[in-house]
This record gives sequence, C-alpha cells and structure tokens, in this order.
Amino acid sequence: MSRLTTPIPIPLLLKQIASCDTCAGKLPHSPRPVLAASATARLLILSQAPGTKVHQSGIPWDDASGRLLRSWLQMTEQDFYDSRNVAIMPLGFCYPGKGKSGDLPPRPECAPQWHPQLIAAMPQVRLTLLIGSHAQAWYLRDAAGKTLTETVAQFRSTLPQYLPLPHPSPRNRFWFTRNPWFETELLPVLRQEVGRALHN
Repeated sequence: MSRLTTPIPIPLLLKQIASCDTCAGKLPHSPRPVLAASATARLLILSQAPGTKVHQSGIPWDDASGRLLRSWLQMTEQDFYDSRNVAIMPLGFCYPGKGKSGDLPPRPECAPQWHPQLIAAMPQVRLTLLIGSHAQAWYLRDAAGKTLTETVAQFRSTLPQYLPLPHPSPRNRFWFTRNPWFETELLPVLRQEVGRALHN
C-alpha cells in the first residue's frame, strides 16, 4: 500500500525554489527563479520560461507579452499579480538564454523537480492556462495536437481543466493574423472560463 504524503507548504517550497541551483552552470546568468504561487490560487498560468526583461525585474510577465496576456484575460495588473488567486509557473523558472531564433527552451530539469510539488500544494486551482507548445506538450501529453495551432484549435476538448493558448509574444503577430478564430471564438471562452474559476 502506498503511503500518502502531506504536500509541502507553499512558503517552504518557494523558499527552496529561490535557493535552487540545479541548473547553475547551464544558464547564461546566475539562477533567478521567477514564479508566483499560493495555496489559495484558483487560476494557474503555465508558460515556457522567463525572458531577459523578466529575469532582470524578477516579476512574471513584466513585458510586452504580459500586457497582451492581461488584455486577453481582461485583468488589471493588480488582479493578475494577486497570488492569492492567480499562480504563475513557467516550465523553467529561470531565463534559459538566447538561441538562434528567440530564447532557448526551458531547462528540462525544472518542471520534474518542482511542478508536482507545487501542483499538489495548490488544491484549489480550477483552471490551468497552457501558454505555448512546451507547456502544452508537458501537461497534455498525447492529447496535444501535432502543432500548436492544432492544439489551440481543439481547446474545447481539454476544458474544464486545461485551456491551451499561443504565446502572446509580439513575434507571433503573424499567427494571430492567420488565425482570426482565436479572437472571435477562443477569447470569449477564455474570459468566461477565467471568470468561472476565479469567482464561482
């Protein structure tokens, strides 16, 4: 018979993560984990990894992508950064560095080490937004489509637990032009589901 374990309290987990050096030497800078979490969070935002600006400020989504994401959600900065209600966890908590075309993927060590513990310590989460293909592949597994577009287009199939989204990066402006259904079909559902998770 397996023995049930009590989840580690969020404050202790955040303290342990803040001092994590698992990827030290594999990052372009010293580790600086960027995330927000609480035991009472009802909305979980899962994404890829911090960019350079977020690495510098230490504030999740503190960039142009964050401004667009908050407009999608129709949330003020005050509400978005209220960790009592909204948890923010990238797959990799630290900036991974630059690649040939944009930032490198999140370090593979981070999510297996920390995500299960954090998820277990947030039992009130009612909706998880999966932003970008890395988060979608990790959490949807076989339910993910062959491409990000396919996964996002099938968003109704993963509700009410998960809602996949493209990354709100300015680099993706042509994706939004080619996929107008995102604004007309998905965004109304996104706002409805976020409201349900936070207020019902």
